[in-house]
Amino acid sequence: MDKNQKALVVFSGGQDSTTCLFWALKQFAHVEAVTFEYGQRHHKEIEVARQITEELDVRHHVLDMSLLNQLAPSALTRTDQPIEEKEGELPSTFVPGRNLLFMSFAAVLAKQIGARHLITGVCETDFSGYPDCRDVFMKSLNVTINLSMEEDFVLHTPLMWLDKAQTWELADELQAFDYIKEHTLTCYNGLMGTGCGECPACRLRNKGMNEFLEKKEAKTT
Repeated sequence: MDKNQKALVVFSGGQDSTTCLFWALKQFAHVEAVTFEYGQRHHKEIEVARQITEELDVRHHVLDMSLLNQLAPSALTRTDQPIEEKEGELPSTFVPGRNLLFMSFAAVLAKQIGARHLITGVCETDFSGYPDCRDVFMKSLNVTINLSMEEDFVLHTPLMWLDKAQTWELADELQAFDYIKEHTLTCYNGLMGTGCGECPACRLRNKGMNEFLEKKEAKTT
């Protein structure tokens, strides 16, 4: 990768996007981040994203995407909708069109700031069944965005084939394990770090962390 090039990270302040932000800072000379305000269940997400980017000295953009809240109600945008995962159905936390819109708007912003590289923390290994986190979708979207703008953007998905234990391993390799463990917000109930321990996001995150720590300890004994 050309370390002289500029990158834009789609950033929520959660485990995955923060890992991607640390990854991008290792790969590119100049990195900026963009967070989307779409009426998400916890506005604290935006505050956490602001705090992290400030601490890491990364220029931070916040874009208003409130229309998405009106068009695509889900448990992530409505406190009166329960967080549910039923077999054979998309989770109630799925927000239709979210990554399609986020990456499209990120590309428009990237063009304005002169960034060729777009980074997102989507993952097909632990993706909760979200169709817009799949590799085939991201590759298709990369082509579509480039055709629509006559640009040569590169969409990077560093976590695409990693499970949560491997994502924690990557954070450790980036010397960011402790920071991500303590300073990120993944919990659907809005609790920092290891969160509530009960919601699907916390269970996935903590299970992966424990698996990684067990594996790391086994290597040192």
